[in-house]
Amino acid sequence: MTDGEAGFIMKRATLDTDTHNFALERFIERPWVRSLIIWLIIINAIVLGVLTYRETLPVNLVIALESLDQAITYLFVVEIFLKLVVYRFQFFRSGWNWFDFIVIGISLVPGSTPFGVLRALRVLRVLRLLHVVPMMRRITEALMKALPGMGAIFAVLALITYVAAVMATNMYGNTENEEVTELFGDLPRSAYSLFQVMTMDGWRFEVVQKVIDDGNPFAWLFFLIFIFIASFAILNLFIALIVDSLAAEQQAIIEEGLDELEEELEGEMVSAEKERAAVLNAIQEMRKEVAALRAIVESRS
Repeated sequence: MTDGEAGFIMKRATLDTDTHNFALERFIERPWVRSLIIWLIIINAIVLGVLTYRETLPVNLVIALESLDQAITYLFVVEIFLKLVVYRFQFFRSGWNWFDFIVIGISLVPGSTPFGVLRALRVLRVLRLLHVVPMMRRITEALMKALPGMGAIFAVLALITYVAAVMATNMYGNTENEEVTELFGDLPRSAYSLFQVMTMDGWRFEVVQKVIDDGNPFAWLFFLIFIFIASFAILNLFIALIVDSLAAEQQAIIEEGLDELEEELEGEMVSAEKERAAVLNAIQEMRKEVAALRAIVESRS
């Protein structure tokens, strides 16, 4: 490895591991190559969106767009192939690489085969932006890290909804009012109605008011308590958890940057110390030479 290669430092988009083909890796990880991939993904997303109107588009335009889509697909295949050459089996150690490999593989399925329906999943290639664009990748990774906590919050929400659904069925389900029976006649209907109340989508007139008009004047209190617990308290925990995860991810990035800066400063200090030692040695050598010259001059005089 030459000095120029040793000094070539960049954030790898795929894996932070040593490879067997540094020159090719340096090419595929160059900023302009990444930017090209991003623009290809965006253009491909636009093409796939326009092709949904193929019935109203001119035939020549449809053929041109399909050819462009196929050309972009082949470029993605070349990208995956180059990464496989560089990273070899290490390529499959990243979940994002598995996603890219599967999505691009689906795009190669011929439309005439029994599996041609899978070509509808080509639009999933747009999701590659989630890890190709650094900012999107940070947000996505933060969301992934928050999933375990979100699962616990979802379990609490489901438990509270179940308890409230049982209570609502017992309190409001035994009625001859068909509208209320449609809302709270059994447990599944009650759970669905409470989900609507939790989202606060037409909850007042489509749900609560019908129950009140059925002879339950204090029903509003039950639903307000449920809204306060489910909507204001628990659902906001999802937001708080995501924000906390994003803050932790940002803090990790800052600490990583500080560590890199500290290592760089330490390297510069070591280099400066070596240069200082070299200068001192040179001065000492010069002093020895001067002393030797003086001795020669004095001996001749």
